[in-house]
This record gives sequence, C-alpha cells and structure tokens, in this order.
Amino acid sequence: MAGSSEAPRRRAAVLAPPEPAPPKSEPEPVKKPAAPLPFLLDFFPLEDEKNTRLAAFFRNLKEGRLTTTKCRSDGTLAWPPRVVCPQCHQADLDWVDLPMVGRIYAFSAVLMGAPLGMESEVPFVVGLVDIPDVPFRLFGRIVGTPWEQCHVGQKVRAEPYELPDGRVFYRFRTVG
Repeated sequence: MAGSSEAPRRRAAVLAPPEPAPPKSEPEPVKKPAAPLPFLLDFFPLEDEKNTRLAAFFRNLKEGRLTTTKCRSDGTLAWPPRVVCPQCHQADLDWVDLPMVGRIYAFSAVLMGAPLGMESEVPFVVGLVDIPDVPFRLFGRIVGTPWEQCHVGQKVRAEPYELPDGRVFYRFRTVG
C-alpha cells in the first residue's frame, strides 16, 4: 500500500450477544397513569361559559341563529367567531347574525374512512358553502340530499342540530 491514497481497511469487531436477563421471581406492578386517558376524539367543542369565551355562539345556535363576531374598531367579520380581532388584535367585538341561506361552493362525499364515532353515518357529505354578503365560506356537514344528487350551486340552509349529550352544532340542509 505504499504510495497509495487508500486508508488501510479495518476488521469489524465481533460482539458477543448479550446474556439473557435472569428470570424475575415476581412480575413488576403495573403503573397507573397519572391522569385518565381520553377515551375518544371529540370533534365538537365544549360550549358552556366555564369552558369557552364563545358560549354566545352556541346559545345563538340553540335559538336557531348562525352568528359570528365583528370587530368594533375595524369592522372585520371573522369566521370562526373569535375573542380577539384577527386584524387589529382588539377584544372589542360584537355578535352579528349571518344569513342562514347559501349555496354549495364545493363538496365531497365521505364514502369510507370516517372519523371515530361517525362510521355508522357513512356515506355523508361535507362541503364549503357561500353565504351572501359574507367575505368567507363556511365548512360543514350537508344533509337532506343523497351525495349522488348534490351539486355545486345547490341551495342550502344552515340549521342547528343537537348532539346526543345536549350540545349543539350547525350543519347545512339542502333546500328544494
């Protein structure tokens, strides 16, 4: 190897396999988790005053009104409702009603692979809805028409629906 630029090759070390651990006379006690583990992913928020500063949104839904927040300082209309304006960061917001009727902008049918707890509802439709005079689109569940008959431009109406535990959320129902 004289005059060669190659480094000499080294042999790989051969390691002996680790010795097995001696058998234990008693099994180790099972450690309990410090806090209870969640039992299911919940897609719907907690709605009461204790758990959210947006409780008015859910109260309004229970009354049949779809509402959001509007900034008193700069007029920003936000969706989803906020506790602080996303533009000027002020917390001086009013609750305003949104139109209840809109049109499907885009939709998709969930035919398989639904989230936990929704498997029995397959197939179902979700989509984006254009609301008149509102600078954003709302996303939600669309009901009332089989997925094969839904179409872009179809008229829908927002409606509250009650969850089994008494909470409420919104969805869109096809009209006509």
